[in-house]
Amino acid sequence: MVRPRSARAHDNVLKAALQLFADRGIDATSMDAIAESSGVSKATIYKHWPDKDALCLEVMMCLHASDAPQVDIGHKDLRADLVAVLSHRPSERHADLRMRVMPHLMAHAARNPAFAKAWQGRFLEQPRADLRGILARAVERRDLPETLDIELAIALLLGPVFYGALRKRMGQDVAENLAELVVEAFMRCYTPADDASRRKRSRSTRP
Repeated sequence: MVRPRSARAHDNVLKAALQLFADRGIDATSMDAIAESSGVSKATIYKHWPDKDALCLEVMMCLHASDAPQVDIGHKDLRADLVAVLSHRPSERHADLRMRVMPHLMAHAARNPAFAKAWQGRFLEQPRADLRGILARAVERRDLPETLDIELAIALLLGPVFYGALRKRMGQDVAENLAELVVEAFMRCYTPADDASRRKRSRSTRP
């Protein structure tokens, strides 16, 4: 935990590191440069982060979490809860910085497998936890079969979303309602047949 008297220094380092990573890249940014830009000594920086990779991880987590609204999970409607998680996006406030940093992050991760593993684990931690809870509750309510492999289900739900994000970065078209399409496909595969029949009849009777 950051001590209150050093909270400002901690924040200054994060802000300086983010700006330098965006401008120069991660590999080209030294801890000396971060210390100079932030006005915080290297000795103090190393009290908060053991190395630059640890600092980079916190910078990226803060960048994605900053001002981000919480995922609205109602805990009752399986379809709505899944869509809420898959369609959740960071705040647009720092969208430009994220776009500038992401190529550097991907290049750094490609050259540093340990960092890539740590980043993937941190980045996926919250959506995976959200989905795991949603799916487990749905199984308890019998909205999903008891035999559901929850970890496989999480992979099936998140995979298309990340693929869509990759296509978007490549300048390719991605359906605006991708989250809804993914959830609909998942529901068709895993919702018990009697529930699926009820949904079909309900749609057929709509005006």
